[in-house]
Amino acid sequence: MKPDSTARPLAQAQPSPHAGPPQPGMPPAGPPLPGRYKRYATWMIFIVVLVACSIHTDATPYQLIVGLPEMGKLLGEMFPPDWSYLPTIWKPMLETIQIAIVGTTLGAILAIPVALLCAYNVMPRKLISLPMRTLLNLVRTIPDLLFASIFVAVFGIGPFAGMLALLFFSFGIIAKLTFEAIEAIDPGPLEAMTAVGASRIQVIVFGVVPQALPYFVSYLLYTFEVNVRAASVLGLVGAGGIGLLLDRSLGLFRYDRASIIILLTLVIVLAIDYGSNLLRRKLL
Repeated sequence: MKPDSTARPLAQAQPSPHAGPPQPGMPPAGPPLPGRYKRYATWMIFIVVLVACSIHTDATPYQLIVGLPEMGKLLGEMFPPDWSYLPTIWKPMLETIQIAIVGTTLGAILAIPVALLCAYNVMPRKLISLPMRTLLNLVRTIPDLLFASIFVAVFGIGPFAGMLALLFFSFGIIAKLTFEAIEAIDPGPLEAMTAVGASRIQVIVFGVVPQALPYFVSYLLYTFEVNVRAASVLGLVGAGGIGLLLDRSLGLFRYDRASIIILLTLVIVLAIDYGSNLLRRKLL
């Protein structure tokens, strides 16, 4: 009796422990069961937390459905906008932009030395860097509206209080993002300069600044865009700008005037966003 040529030995039928990776035509194996269960558990925890937060904050689909008719009524009162109110809001809008420019610029200037002192690769002494980071955390804890309220109480109603509020707001954001960017730069040039005897100032000027400058400019432009929108509502607490007229329009239920203020703010923000993108491409 001839042996079957199609029969395979038992040793060849079982996979070898030293077998290579599966061939491209073979279906990929699924994730291990412990990893799969961990993923399912993570999603379940996320859903439970989301549902619990929604219940405690009354953020339910029922509330949205009930409020939709009122939202439609409000939009109906906002349109058409009161175009005759446009000449009245030009000067406050210009003041809002000026508040954002001055506050962002001064905040960015103050953020430069603080960012250098917070970065561990520039200032390894934690007796200096840790207090600076604590200061930044304190500044970023206070929202811009609270800053504006404090400065209005100190300096009175006007754009100066709004400028100071945006100064501290810009200082906290730019310093935080910049020192994180400084810590992520390439350490090779810094080590090379230190090895040839460069001083700490030379390392910062010729090694740190060229690498961190593009990030700093990007953060500066982004913060300016945010501050234009923030300055538009600082007037709600008396800090000058277009927010004073917006608060007055809402208080008098003149939603048609509020809509023209919102539309003008939108146009200004879009123009600044387009200009900042062009400037970012030119500089970076």
